[in-house]
Amino acid sequence: MSSLKEVKNRINSVKSTRQITSAMKMVASAKLHRAQTRIENMLPYQQLLNRILTNFLSTGVTVETPYTKVRPVSRVAIVAFSSNTSLCGAFNANVNRQLEQTLADYQTLGREAILLYPVGKKIEATVKKLGFTPEGSYNELADRPTYAAACALAQQLMQRFVNKEIDRVELIYHHFHSMGSQVLTRETLLPIDLTGVEAVVSASPQTAQAYLNDYIVEPSIGELVADLLPKVLSQKLYTVLSDSNASEHAARTLAMQTATDNANNLIQDLTKQYNKSRQQAITNELLDIVGGSMR
Repeated sequence: MSSLKEVKNRINSVKSTRQITSAMKMVASAKLHRAQTRIENMLPYQQLLNRILTNFLSTGVTVETPYTKVRPVSRVAIVAFSSNTSLCGAFNANVNRQLEQTLADYQTLGREAILLYPVGKKIEATVKKLGFTPEGSYNELADRPTYAAACALAQQLMQRFVNKEIDRVELIYHHFHSMGSQVLTRETLLPIDLTGVEAVVSASPQTAQAYLNDYIVEPSIGELVADLLPKVLSQKLYTVLSDSNASEHAARTLAMQTATDNANNLIQDLTKQYNKSRQQAITNELLDIVGGSMR
């Protein structure tokens, strides 16, 4: 009967674990909904900003801005986004792996020429483990992305780029595509590639036609575009923050759903094992009773 008690205790233990994973799934799902709402509320502003910028660039104007200057890379800044907590599948492991690969690509520059901006406790721990000193602590951004904080970080990166303290800024993050798809992305923030923005016009003739508006610009289109680019960069960093935050909650929701399903399957298997052992024990007792009465 001791084996029956052990199986029953294990069933109760798995049931308790299932309650935890189910609750964590519900919490992550609620946070994901808020993150998706944040992205949806941000899209109209971002689309309008891109529309204005794209319209001006489609005129073939020459833009004089330091944010587009391509220089030989002697110092690079890498901004990597992770979560503050675990239990979100391979979310953090993928970012760590991509960061290590990126560092390998820049190893010829030397460790002192690589500046790391970790956003999230998990990636910050990895940065310190690799022997680098983080350029600040941005753990609060991983849980509560705000435009003000994203703008402050973007301003710092832009200032260092303009002062030629760094020659390139790269981002490593998960792009939230859907509930079941978070795409690990590595892209360049600075210098900004205006050809990528102009590609929006040529991508769809209908979209390009919708962007053609009659603007009267003072003092000039070039100066206005130059003033818009810092806002575009700040908006881009906030978009990345929101993307990473939504991807984290989606990954945790899926991980906790998988854990809950595995707990259900394990409970079923243990229940079958318990019933089978209990039936065998009863059968053995009946055989002992019948055998004893026949003596």
